[in-house]
Amino acid sequence: MVLTKEEWLQALTERHGKEKQEKFLNATVAICGLGGLGSNIAISLTRVGIGKLILIDFDKVDPTNLNRQQYKMSQLGMYKTEALAENLREITPYVDIEYHTVKMTEENTVELLNDADIVCEAFDKADNKAMLVNAVLEGFEDKIIVSGSGMSGLGSANEIKTQKIMKRLYLCGDGESDVNDGIGLVASRVMACAAHEAHMVVRILSGELDV
Repeated sequence: MVLTKEEWLQALTERHGKEKQEKFLNATVAICGLGGLGSNIAISLTRVGIGKLILIDFDKVDPTNLNRQQYKMSQLGMYKTEALAENLREITPYVDIEYHTVKMTEENTVELLNDADIVCEAFDKADNKAMLVNAVLEGFEDKIIVSGSGMSGLGSANEIKTQKIMKRLYLCGDGESDVNDGIGLVASRVMACAAHEAHMVVRILSGELDV
């Protein structure tokens, strides 16, 4: 059974209310990096009914991704952009998905994010994170960026939190744990951080700008 678009919207509206659901449907959110953070953020925002997602990554699905990222064994070797778009369309065919299989750089970031209302940073490396945050804050006057920092290991998920760093920058995570410490990234804790990012997007779109 597949719901019609009208039935899908009715179900979401009954859950979220007409006013909020219209805001979600009219929003465009870019997700930069489609690993453990990004793929889980995308799943949550698709289920909420965000109108358009821009997915950006250059990597392919490999076996080490399967412990925490929203991909299947049958998708090994596929570009993450294509695999994730496929999975999101299984959840609902009515979300508009645009994807770019490229590496984000200082040269192309502004162009890639031009149509986004909110940007989710979901990179693995600190220098890439800094590049994206700086590009958004310096390249646009009104875009909000939600970023992640610190989600590895077996520390309590209660240590993961959302902070408002400045007017257009939110940071999710524990701010300390590093992927190279201990056992690295574990699905449950990464998903907790991804949920923080996705939920902050939902709050922002609802007009709740404080954490």
